Amino acid sequence: IDYTLRRWPALARYAEDGSYPIDNNAIENAIRPIALGRKNWLFAGSETAGKRAAAIMSLLATAKANGHEPLAWLTDVLTRLPTTLDRDIDTLLPHRWKPAA
Repeated sequence: IDYTLRRWPALARYAEDGSYPIDNNAIENAIRPIALGRKNWLFAGSETAGKRAAAIMSLLATAKANGHEPLAWLTDVLTRLPTTLDRDIDTLLPHRWKPAA
């Protein structure tokens, strides 16, 4: 009862407007990969390896955030990279990438 009384304003808000979610499962599911990764990245092997892993994971997360399938983006970028001119490298970044025609 004490727990409920301490959270009464939030409970009353939910009871008055049913559009509020009763739990935060959606948020917890969204951050789960980050929390699991944080635990696993402790064992990258070295500081340099950790920095490289963080850079790659950031690029993959950016691709996903921009609506791209990360594996498709990475496969296409690695295929096109050897023939891409230095001045055009930024077109392969996830926020500017367009699939090869």
